[in-house]
Amino acid sequence: MNSFDRVMSSLSFKEPDRVPLCLLLSLYGAKEMNVSVKEYFSKWENIVEMQLKMKEKYSNDCIYTFFYAAIEIEAMGGEVIFSPDGPPNSGEPIIKTNKDIERFEIPKVKENKHLGKVLKATKELKSKVGNEVPIIGVVMSPYSLPVMQMGFEKYLNLIYFNPNHFDLLMKKNEEFCVQWANAQLEAGATAICYFDPLSSPNIIEPHTYLETGHKVAKRTLGKINGATATHLASGIALPVIDDIIKTGTQVLGFSSSDDLDMIKREAKDRICLLGNLNGIEMVHWDKPKVEKEIKKLIKKAGKGGGLLISDNHGEIPLQVPERVLLEISEAVRKYGKYPLKEDDGNE
Repeated sequence: MNSFDRVMSSLSFKEPDRVPLCLLLSLYGAKEMNVSVKEYFSKWENIVEMQLKMKEKYSNDCIYTFFYAAIEIEAMGGEVIFSPDGPPNSGEPIIKTNKDIERFEIPKVKENKHLGKVLKATKELKSKVGNEVPIIGVVMSPYSLPVMQMGFEKYLNLIYFNPNHFDLLMKKNEEFCVQWANAQLEAGATAICYFDPLSSPNIIEPHTYLETGHKVAKRTLGKINGATATHLASGIALPVIDDIIKTGTQVLGFSSSDDLDMIKREAKDRICLLGNLNGIEMVHWDKPKVEKEIKKLIKKAGKGGGLLISDNHGEIPLQVPERVLLEISEAVRKYGKYPLKEDDGNE
């Protein structure tokens, strides 16, 4: 069974040959290539080369075309700050006043040089792997993107106290998000990861989410021409899982803080789970800890399919040792074979 068939089987709540492993390796490619993060992302060819190498090295079941979240801000004319030991981040906000929201124009996706790098990498990777491996594209949700566009405090004020300008910004962001997602699908992506950390109860109250981010997600996801995975980027998902399912998304990225038994019970035959290894703690894992965590995850969430093993944030930190990723891959192959054995799931 190839990676594509393995993932599709699990998405259909069937048991493939083993639990799929979908390590979300983005800037980790810079470490593998032994270049700086800035140099790594300067050429789309680097991403193609390292995604293919890391897929083989770690027996990974997906290709991940994500560059960095702030590339969308970069495409809008904003600044990107590159760090030597972490993901690039957005700089000075591009929206400082409500008038800026009124003047703001979304970029033309297919004409933008920054987004074009992602599309070129996606197209080339599709030509290399065909239908053997799923390719995962990424968009920032229209609801979470303003944290980078205008800063967290100003955006919260917009949500709670200025519904007219909030609605206007969502309208523009939704249009951009749909165009960006569909361009990636057209270039060869199999599915789109919809990063929406603001919608987690860790950040916003569920009742506020229902009146804002939930409505945004329903409108946006309904216009994306392919499968989607909603990811809360380490935020807990269990309290809003029913609401997220109602948006029409097929996969849910869940947190290491979510209760495994409860979230599997709520997700069963309704939505596929993606997660939930703690990438920060992973930095310090030894082999016994790796095996313990993989066995626990498979035992509690692997039965009947519907599980893709991954980290819980959507990006493997550079500081995670190569050894740990190889041990995770080995443990998934060892303990994730279907039918699952009861004794393989002991914690």
